[in-house]
Amino acid sequence: MPHFFFDTDDGNFRHQDDEGFELPSIDAARIEALDALPDMARNKLPNRDRRTYSVRVRNEDGTVVYSASLDLVGEWHVPHARS
Repeated sequence: MPHFFFDTDDGNFRHQDDEGFELPSIDAARIEALDALPDMARNKLPNRDRRTYSVRVRNEDGTVVYSASLDLVGEWHVPHARS
């Protein structure tokens, strides 16, 4: 079974995956990468209204085989008090 590594970046911290895990196919690795992005955004409350979360998938040889990103954009539409 192929082994894949998932490197992530939340805009403040980059993590290079040194362990990875086995998945049945490159398509399964793509699904895992896409599933990780909303979790990254949910787990890291942004301190600003714009942030990009990204993940890249490497194979056993270290070659990047897939990458994806999620842009979070928030904007006020009414006046609000600033803290």
